[in-house]
Amino acid sequence: MSETLESHMDVRVNSEMCGDQHVRIGALSQRTGVSVRLLRYYEEQGLLTPLRRPSGYREYQDEDVRTVQHIRTLLAAGLKTHTIAELLPCMVDEGQGLAPACPDMLPGLYRERERIDSAVADLAAARAVLDTIIAATPPHDSVEPDACLAMTTSATPS
Repeated sequence: MSETLESHMDVRVNSEMCGDQHVRIGALSQRTGVSVRLLRYYEEQGLLTPLRRPSGYREYQDEDVRTVQHIRTLLAAGLKTHTIAELLPCMVDEGQGLAPACPDMLPGLYRERERIDSAVADLAAARAVLDTIIAATPPHDSVEPDACLAMTTSATPS
């Protein structure tokens, strides 16, 4: 048996004996419900740092399951991955949900909330314009059906 394979087996046996189980990316994907592709993206963004074996395989620890859950929570909160990379090391979860470890993080979180509020306002304004366009639609019987058909087929992307 090769030395690399033996050392890999020793790591697996030792980690299982210590209760610190290592899993590969496919198993992490199954445990978290996050695609393998997305897990690799999280790694590229510096959000996950799996162990790397000499073979190149990624191995994740139980803590990485919680990290992925925290990433998903912060993404659901509207944060971008570069912001999450900055905040994640300073977040805690003591059973009542993810929270900043110190009050110094709050100004940054308030700025993110303001950014989201602005995006919501922009979307509401866009919707209001669209509602105005929809409301201005002439009655169905005042437009030639062939004219609408011509407009619909020319507006459809090929």
